[in-house]
Amino acid sequence: MNKKLVLWSITVALGGLLFGMDVANISGAEQRIQQLWNLDDWMHGTAIAMALYGTIIGAGMGSIPANKFGRKKTLILIGVIFLVSSLGSALANDVYTFMAFRFLGGLSIGASSVVAPVYISEIAPPQHRGKMGIAFQVNVVSGILLAYLTNYLLQGVDGENDWRYMLGIIAIPSLLFSVMMFFTPESPRWLILYRNDEAGARKVFEKSGAPADELIKEIRNSVQQKKKESLFSGKFSKPLMLAFLLALFNQLSGINAIIYFAPRVFEMAGLGKDAAFLSSAGIGIVNFLFTMLGWYLIDRSGRRKLMYIGSAGYIISLTLMALAFAGYINGGISIFVFLFIAAHAIGQGSVIWVFLSEIFPNSVRAAGTSFGSLTHWVFAALISQTFTFFANRIGGSYIFGFFAVMMVLQLLFVWKMMPETKGVALEDMEVRVGH
Repeated sequence: MNKKLVLWSITVALGGLLFGMDVANISGAEQRIQQLWNLDDWMHGTAIAMALYGTIIGAGMGSIPANKFGRKKTLILIGVIFLVSSLGSALANDVYTFMAFRFLGGLSIGASSVVAPVYISEIAPPQHRGKMGIAFQVNVVSGILLAYLTNYLLQGVDGENDWRYMLGIIAIPSLLFSVMMFFTPESPRWLILYRNDEAGARKVFEKSGAPADELIKEIRNSVQQKKKESLFSGKFSKPLMLAFLLALFNQLSGINAIIYFAPRVFEMAGLGKDAAFLSSAGIGIVNFLFTMLGWYLIDRSGRRKLMYIGSAGYIISLTLMALAFAGYINGGISIFVFLFIAAHAIGQGSVIWVFLSEIFPNSVRAAGTSFGSLTHWVFAALISQTFTFFANRIGGSYIFGFFAVMMVLQLLFVWKMMPETKGVALEDMEVRVGH
């Protein structure tokens, strides 16, 4: 691939690093926060889920500035919001101020989960779109790993205030991301579709080594008489259903319950506090390694095959976790969680942001990706809000058993409904997916 193309996709994908760090670093702070402000289970769940409520709005509204002002300017703004949110959350002196800044950070998470994958899909050649799209997810899991490692290393720094350092450290990569985005060009497809700037798009295509004339013609042809179409006109019911179900099953796997509450889950299984934090760092390492495997396979094996592998791994690992919490299996919970994370990383984790950003036509791509991301974050918020409540009342066996049943349904979805999009040009995706 062209070196500039690789550099641009890596830069934009760094939004995923901020995303991953913001999602995971709260796992090291959530128990401190509950003790500091004497929060009951429901208020504690609200404080932790507040970022996800912001994420819902950010995901739902992310396509608006991305279409109006451009992908580049929106991503710069996302970096600035991450910076403000991380510092504000770290310095908060009461739970309401904390929730306000976490909500603000959620806006940027939601928007980044829409805009960054859309940008990458719009500059990527069809044969490399999967690998370039996974660059975003690689950065997400790198951020999760970095958050778990820094949480482990920052334990006890400044006594009971160590959680402030865990949250505030995101300010550093946030600033770096915003600066790097100034040197990244605008999406050429956005320049054509929303600014009628063929000259600007041609420059970007030529720098990336793409056949500019051919692509400009295809983009123009793909949106003739389609600009005013509504995403919910009925014509796009098939990709909307695919986006909804993929995002729904992503969260009904229980992935955010594990990522957000990893130390708590390990302590529920009987591990000591230090071992729980160290095992949480292990989650980050496994997540990273198997995401890299997914990166290698996604354009070779395709999206559906990875989803089959991931679904099988989910069902096995979640069943074992449920049996362990029920007392039918002694020990091994860390191994079962690592197996679960591996299944997620190679399956849903590798596929979701690539698939959501490629199944919609040019005329509604940002809005369609926003819808899929919105679905993802609505259910992430619901699960994060209620996990502590249910964990303390019905226990881990019923919770993880429920997730296992949901993954059987995901397997049926992949088998019966999910199309293969490997190697298909964006302008030809309408025929492959069906509308």
